[in-house]
Amino acid sequence: MKKVYFLSLAVFGFVFAGCSQQQARQPISHSSGTFIKESIKRNKKLIANEESLIDAIIDKDTAKTYIASAKGYWYRYDIKNEMETVTPKKGDIAYFDYHISDLQGKIIYTEADLKAQVYLVDKQNIMMGLRDGIKLMKKGEKVTFLFPSHMAYGYHGDNDKIGTNEPLMCTVTLTDIKADPKSAVKTEPKTN
Repeated sequence: MKKVYFLSLAVFGFVFAGCSQQQARQPISHSSGTFIKESIKRNKKLIANEESLIDAIIDKDTAKTYIASAKGYWYRYDIKNEMETVTPKKGDIAYFDYHISDLQGKIIYTEADLKAQVYLVDKQNIMMGLRDGIKLMKKGEKVTFLFPSHMAYGYHGDNDKIGTNEPLMCTVTLTDIKADPKSAVKTEPKTN
């Protein structure tokens, strides 16, 4: 019995001594912020380069007036509809046709490639620039958008014809707008 007691005490002593000498390890952090700083610097340079390409297009096209959006893209009206006042809002259904070109005007996707679009405004995932741009349009208008890559398909591209960090030109025709079906007020006839 003394052997078991002594052996248990010895094991407990070794475990206790081993635990008491061990300190919690601190997390190892190799981040000095340089990666993030370099990434920000690269992105600023990329955006500045894309904006200079877009500025060159705008400067050459003296026949059209371009508008700078608050979201960081530019657009021009090819067909403007002064008669309409309604623009798509969240939940509405927007019907549109469009094609996508590079900034040199070379078509990447035709309207036939992309088919007629039915878009539930702000409730479906589409290109960020189009998501915002469509809400500026009225039925019957045709608008050409110049999107820097961060408003288009970004650093990833579309895994097909649109490459990494590619600024795009999209010409969109808004063919129709239907009000949000959920916002339609249903009234029941009064019964006496």
